[in-house]
Amino acid sequence: MPLSEHEQQLLAQLEKQLHQEDPRFASTMQPEPTRGRGSKRNVVLGVVIAVVGLGIVLAGVATNLIILGVLGFIVMGVGVYVAIIPAKGEPAGSSPAGPKKSGSPKSSSSFLQNLEQKWDQRNQGGGN
Repeated sequence: MPLSEHEQQLLAQLEKQLHQEDPRFASTMQPEPTRGRGSKRNVVLGVVIAVVGLGIVLAGVATNLIILGVLGFIVMGVGVYVAIIPAKGEPAGSSPAGPKKSGSPKSSSSFLQNLEQKWDQRNQGGGN
């Protein structure tokens, strides 16, 4: 169920206030799409390598050759590694959030007090 426009505005206001009051916590709550994602080419190549490794494992099971099964498992692991490495122009630990600032405990408590006041106003019918 989509949020109403009023609820979207309240959510945006709460997000903005959270970023102002406690930017360190807010930055930890934001998803980082660059971390752990490989390029499309790497994912496809990794999946192909992993499927080939699975075929080698199955061939090892069918022929009762343990070394072939181990080799297939290693090839599958390489395929997974290739699939998850980041793209060439993208460092693994890059963070678009920039430098993090620490919030003071006082600002955190005022944020909570403000939320409590708004909650009380809403329950008493004073807020719209």
